[in-house]
Amino acid sequence: MTTTPLSPIDLFAAALHIHPDGGVRAAERRMTNSDSGAWQIATFHVETDADVHADHWEMHPQAEEAVCCLTGGVRLYFRPIRPDDGEDMVQLRPGTAAIVPRGRWHRLELDAPSDLMSITLRHGTRLERRTETR
Repeated sequence: MTTTPLSPIDLFAAALHIHPDGGVRAAERRMTNSDSGAWQIATFHVETDADVHADHWEMHPQAEEAVCCLTGGVRLYFRPIRPDDGEDMVQLRPGTAAIVPRGRWHRLELDAPSDLMSITLRHGTRLERRTETR
């Protein structure tokens, strides 16, 4: 039997990785590809659009992502599926979340400094610089 130390984990400094074997471990946050097979719960304090990489699209091919707004406010944009469509947007206020479908390109923009949480399987995660401007 493995014993886990009973001590607090700073969720703004580390992520929680939930492994297929049922283990949960504190680990380094990864915003791009991870081959660990673990789901990542990551919490962030963000002040500017640069902190959420608003100039990039992100996509998770292996799993959906829960994007949670704990404080502040953010807009979650989805890349158009068809070239002539506009971006879809979901506004998140404190205590709300949105589910990003598996394989759907998305990005964030802030309405205010915020505390955010994301929950996803990072395996295969891709980032792509956003070329269009508003």
